[in-house]
Amino acid sequence: MKIKILADGPYVVDGDIPMKEVITEGDQEGATLDYKEGQSFAQTQTAKYICRCGHSAKKPFCDGKHNAIDFDGAETDNRKTFQEEAEIEEGAVHDALVNEKLCSTARFCDRGAGFWAALINGDIKEQREYAEEVGSKCPSGRFTLVNKDGRPIEPELPKEIYLVKDEPIKRLGPLYLRGGIQIIGADDFKYDLRNRATLCRCGASQNKPFCDGAHTKCEHMEIKE
Repeated sequence: MKIKILADGPYVVDGDIPMKEVITEGDQEGATLDYKEGQSFAQTQTAKYICRCGHSAKKPFCDGKHNAIDFDGAETDNRKTFQEEAEIEEGAVHDALVNEKLCSTARFCDRGAGFWAALINGDIKEQREYAEEVGSKCPSGRFTLVNKDGRPIEPELPKEIYLVKDEPIKRLGPLYLRGGIQIIGADDFKYDLRNRATLCRCGASQNKPFCDGAHTKCEHMEIKE
């Protein structure tokens, strides 16, 4: 199961990967609590072409608009692995490996006092449980919670693609890849295979192909009712 990036064009999704829309559920302070399922897309044996420039009139699917707008889809990520890039944040019970470049502004870490406070105060049962929950829900895998012996705390996820619909901010979000789906660059480079990753679909990320939260400021990603 893989996603292939076409040069200055869309993502090509292996036809047998389940794909569904998920809608952000948040609290009154703007933090994300969870996702609820929206529409599902039929699994087919044919490839699906997913818009990467953000301007398709048929989102999530590509309609060729990238050609009309002269989309620059150059992959700007430095292609280092997560482990090579991540820094260690020490906590009371768990540590966290953190790569800030991968933040997709999903806001799971904003609830209450926040993920970082929970990491530091993880000796308190509620804080420890919250840190573990958030550490497994962060869609981009920007941070990965690890035990003190270095073992990662990762959820077992089926291979599927979530199309994020961020209702609280009225924007369409990234492709959330779950369960270890291989991302292949336009030059056939194989990106670091991870349990969780988010891919840009607004076209404005400065860390393509990965999401950097740029969709939050893109009018063309505004949710149309």
